[in-house]
Amino acid sequence: MKRSMHIDDLLSKWAYDPSNLNVRLVKGKDGRDVIQMRLDMGILQLETAGRPDGSKVEGSDTYLDHLQLEHLEAPDRVLTDDECAEVDREFMQFYHRRLCWLRLQYYHRAVMDANHTLRLMDLSSVMSPDEEWTGSHEQYRPFVLFHRTQAEALGELEENSAEEAVQAINRGLETMRQFFIQHDAEEHFEEDELVVRLAELRESLRNEYEVGQTLSERLDAAIQQEEYELAARLRDELARRQSR
Repeated sequence: MKRSMHIDDLLSKWAYDPSNLNVRLVKGKDGRDVIQMRLDMGILQLETAGRPDGSKVEGSDTYLDHLQLEHLEAPDRVLTDDECAEVDREFMQFYHRRLCWLRLQYYHRAVMDANHTLRLMDLSSVMSPDEEWTGSHEQYRPFVLFHRTQAEALGELEENSAEEAVQAINRGLETMRQFFIQHDAEEHFEEDELVVRLAELRESLRNEYEVGQTLSERLDAAIQQEEYELAARLRDELARRQSR
């Protein structure tokens, strides 16, 4: 009997919902965890470790790992057109998996994948063939930082405290501010949609969990007001918390 190659049964048992991100974590044939995303015309399956497509790149787990080795051997080497296309493939794969981790509320995994994308952006900028190609990727850095900040904050809320979540948002916003400054666009920072959404999340956490000034915010205020003894005590307390 000819083996069936269609996936009709899978699709019929998992209806596509256009109003939601349709994601689930299931077991593969060998018992490993895999992520599945239901699309309007099929199902996307992603590995949970390494590259989402499960492939190796000349022995390296990811294309980023491969490029890091290449860059160490030849620091002045520039990416070819084919290599640029491979970078773009890895960007898209990690973007899809980052969305899945956020939907599944695996926040630390989302942070890890965002960090991977940011490192790939950094390295591909160094090895870029031209400014136009660099800019086509750098324009998405605030979006990746937004996801990373959101994931880190929700992870802190889940595992530690609302104060730590607020502080994670503050760190993320400052990183985004530096990006705007770097590109001579600081005047647009406060009105940026992603910045506004993070600020709204921060204030909703403050209100819901009754979070006042965080320890870091109190430290910054003490330094600005030249209250150095208070600043020293707050700095010691912050160091103690971070060492736990």
